[in-house]
Amino acid sequence: MTHRHERTLNIGALARVEGEGAMQVRVAGDRVEEILLNIYEPPRFFEAFLRGRAYTEPPDITSRICGICPVAYQMSACRAVESACGVAVDGPLGDLRRLMYCGEWISSHALHIYLLHAPDFLGYPSAVEMARAYRPLVERGLELKKTGNAIIELLGGRAIHPVNVRVGGFHRVPTPRELRGLVPGLRRALEDALATVRWVAGFDFPDLTFDHEFLALTGEEYPLERGTPRTTTGAAFEVADFEDEVAEYQVPHSTALHSRLVHGGRYLTGPLARFALNRDRLSPLAHEAAADAGLGHECRNPFQSIVVRAVEIVHAVEEALRVIASYEPPPPYVPVRARAGRGHGATEAPRGLLYHRYDLDGEGLLTSARIVPPTSQNQAAIEEDLRRLVQDRLDLDDAALTSACERTIRSYDPCISCAAHFLDLKVVRS
Repeated sequence: MTHRHERTLNIGALARVEGEGAMQVRVAGDRVEEILLNIYEPPRFFEAFLRGRAYTEPPDITSRICGICPVAYQMSACRAVESACGVAVDGPLGDLRRLMYCGEWISSHALHIYLLHAPDFLGYPSAVEMARAYRPLVERGLELKKTGNAIIELLGGRAIHPVNVRVGGFHRVPTPRELRGLVPGLRRALEDALATVRWVAGFDFPDLTFDHEFLALTGEEYPLERGTPRTTTGAAFEVADFEDEVAEYQVPHSTALHSRLVHGGRYLTGPLARFALNRDRLSPLAHEAAADAGLGHECRNPFQSIVVRAVEIVHAVEEALRVIASYEPPPPYVPVRARAGRGHGATEAPRGLLYHRYDLDGEGLLTSARIVPPTSQNQAAIEEDLRRLVQDRLDLDDAALTSACERTIRSYDPCISCAAHFLDLKVVRS
C-alpha cells in the first residue's frame, strides 16, 4: 500500500491449486484498476511435441499433460485421431470409455472437494489441519478418490497416466468378473457421494453471482466423453467448428492463452456450465440430490460449484454401476487405419470442455496439433469475477481481501499445469 488512496495486493503463489500461478490486484481510490491472474508456470509445448509423431501416439503423450485428469486428454486425443481417420467408437467400447471417464470424475471431484476447497469453508489453511478436526470426513473423501482410481487402474492399467488406452479402444478389455469386483466399492461410494452433497450444501457461501455465458457439451446423456458444444444463449455448433466459434488470444501476464466466443465474449466452462445445460440428463439420484441441495435450474455462484461437483460424483457413480450391470466384453479395439485428414475431439474434463484438433498426412504423421484446455478458457471469466468481488469488498483490509480472492480462484479448481502451454513461440531479436 503506497498511501491511503492506493493499494496493491500481491499473491506470489496460489495455494491448493494444481500448478503455479499468482495474482495481482491494483486499486486506486474506490475503483479496481487491474486484476491479473498471472500464470507463470513455464509453457509446456505439447502441440509442438506432437508434430511428426505417429497418429497412434497422442493418447499416451497428451496424458502426461495432467496427472489429475489424464483420461480426459486420452479420450479427447482418441476422438480427434479417430475423427481424422473416419472411425467411430461406440457400443460396448464406448461404454467402457465412459466408465473410465466416470472414474476420473469421481477421483478429481473428490480431491477438489475434500482436500482443496472444503478447508476454505471450514476455516483451515490446508486439508492436513482440517483432518485433525474432521478426520472421518477427510477419510471419506480419500475413499471416494480411491474408488475412482480403482476404475481407472482396472481399465487403464494404472491410475496415473494410464497405459491401456489406444486409438480405437483399449489394448485389453476387462472380464465381467473384474468389473463386478468394482461394484461393492461403488455401492459404498454412492452412499458417500450422497452424504457429500448433503455436507457441502450446508456450507456458508459468499454472495457472488456472475453473468458469463456458459459453454458445455450436450447430448442425449449427461456429457462426459462426447457431445455437441452449446451455450446458454442457445448457440450450438459441431466440435469440428470449435476453432471458428472460439478465439484464443495471448495476454502479457500469462503463459496460458485466454479464450472468448467469437460471437459473444468471455465464457465459462466446467461443472456449472454442464449443470445449467444438462440438468435434466442427470441420473435419478443425482437429480434428486441436486434438488434437495437447493440447486435450481442453474447455479451462478462460483463458490457453490462445490455442490455441483458433489452432485456430479453421484451421477458418475450411478453411471459406472449402470455400465457394469450391462457389460458384455467386446473386441478390445476397432481397427483405425491412417489417412490424411483433420480430426476434432472434445470431451468434458472434470474442469470443463477439452478440445483437441490434429492434422495427419498420408502416412499418419501429425503435421499440426491444437489443444484448448478448460482452465485457459476460464481465465478471462475468473479475472472478471475477481474484479467484481474486489470492487464490492474494498472495505476489507489487505489480508481479508487477499483471502477472499484466493477462495474465489480455488472455487474454479483451476488446473494451471494444463493451461500453461501455447501454440507458437516467437523470439524477436535486435
